[in-house]
Amino acid sequence: MTVTATSVDESDRVGPPSARAPWPARLVRLVPAVVAALSGLLLYVSFPPRTLWWLALPAFAAFGWVLRGRTWKAALGLGYLFGLGFLLPLLVWTGVEVGPGPWLALAAVEALFVALVGVGVAAVSRLPAWPVWAAALWITGEAARARVPFHGFPWGKVAFGQADGVFLPLAAVGGTPVLGFAVVLCGFGLCEAVRLAVHGRRTGTLRRPAAAVALLSVAVPVGGALAARTLVSDKAENGTATVALIQGNVPRAGLEFNAQRRAVLDYHARETERLAAEVEEGKAPRPDVVLWPENSSDIDPLEFPDARLVVDQAAKAIGAPISIGSVVERDGRLYNEQILWDPVKGPLQTYDKRQIQPFGEYLPLRSLLGAINGDWTSMVRQDFSRGTEPGVFTVGGTRIGLATCYEAAFDWAVRDTVTHGAQMISVPSNNATFDRSEMTYQQLAMSRVRAVEHSRTVTVPVTSGVSAVIMPDGRITQKTGMFVPAHLVQKVPLRSSRTPATELGVLPELALVLVAAGGLGWAIGAGVRGRRARDV
Repeated sequence: MTVTATSVDESDRVGPPSARAPWPARLVRLVPAVVAALSGLLLYVSFPPRTLWWLALPAFAAFGWVLRGRTWKAALGLGYLFGLGFLLPLLVWTGVEVGPGPWLALAAVEALFVALVGVGVAAVSRLPAWPVWAAALWITGEAARARVPFHGFPWGKVAFGQADGVFLPLAAVGGTPVLGFAVVLCGFGLCEAVRLAVHGRRTGTLRRPAAAVALLSVAVPVGGALAARTLVSDKAENGTATVALIQGNVPRAGLEFNAQRRAVLDYHARETERLAAEVEEGKAPRPDVVLWPENSSDIDPLEFPDARLVVDQAAKAIGAPISIGSVVERDGRLYNEQILWDPVKGPLQTYDKRQIQPFGEYLPLRSLLGAINGDWTSMVRQDFSRGTEPGVFTVGGTRIGLATCYEAAFDWAVRDTVTHGAQMISVPSNNATFDRSEMTYQQLAMSRVRAVEHSRTVTVPVTSGVSAVIMPDGRITQKTGMFVPAHLVQKVPLRSSRTPATELGVLPELALVLVAAGGLGWAIGAGVRGRRARDV
């Protein structure tokens, strides 16, 4: 018998045939749609702030079940339902400030990528070793989402839900693509194992090659993760540095825009001076560097003397350089900038954020959106410009890589700080706009994955929380609460060795895209040959 990508006999399905179902046939036909949406929701539940990382496995097992042998039209719809079930709750924080419209639009667009992946998974689902092809297709979908539209939106990568999971060490092997691939492969492998068990019970036979594939699809990711633990270390290779993170907090209400900006600057200076007092009293060690968050001084201290005075006094009080998050204007262009401020010499180095956020820091399709709703263009009055150079500050021999807030979601934006010599990484962020939403914890999990991926300490100074110090093995050693002024001081290890993930860069992702293309090509070829055989 010629096997095509869409032919499935009822005895090969995990679920019972609809003819035997106790419910009316119309209700039975709704079961795959309900399972697709609920399995997407299950994937969402596996993400922070919850530590239920393992729920990703049954989520993908169920997703594989509903897609097996479907036509492309059915797979497109089921994939879209899975994407909505996952992304609608995951991205709800995007509507905190601007209302439900942008949130719903973003989830709807991002779910289209998942829908197309669903078509691909259905096509390869009848091939030998289908979990491998299907998992590679998922990573291909993530790779596309990370690049288009508007320079990409990689939020929701499966890897970012695995900061507490057993698969985390695989980030050091091949970054987020390999970590995500292992999780999805394991989930689809579980689906295949259950399918074969049910089929064997019905027929009394065991398909040995398929059973071996199912077993390996589970065993190889788990075994690989255990072996990869040898790549994870928090041992200092270049000495240590004492770092301080300042969380000044933000005023919640009652001030107009400029007063808000000045209050945030004053809050961070005040918290720095509190730390300075503790240092003078011997209650805290003197830091080698102080890290302020993104937007901690939206009044440009390079331009306005009053802001410069506040920053300068804070630096002199603590007696250490401060990395300040500011908004600066040069030649009529706005930049989200980090400024290294020395207590004696003043500003020494700057870094301009390169991966800026669409609809937050710049407005794509401005004229079109303005014609639809003028209020949208008023929310982003002036677009920010992109920086061009990686951010690495040198402080007393310590090289600190900078990935500002949204940049932590992008593989390249973190990696190239390490390839340019960073011995530790800082992710200054401003999450105050999103209140107490899950966004803060999702972003913190990203930073934990990045720590393991590049074997670097990662610090996360945030205006309103959660600020944290993360060891190179992904452990959080200190963190703050939300919407409270606080500071953290810790001696952290500096490292210069590179993990395989750092060395390989985009190559593992490219390899998985090629695997996906090979599986899809095989499935399409098998389908064409099957149709020709039937026509003879």
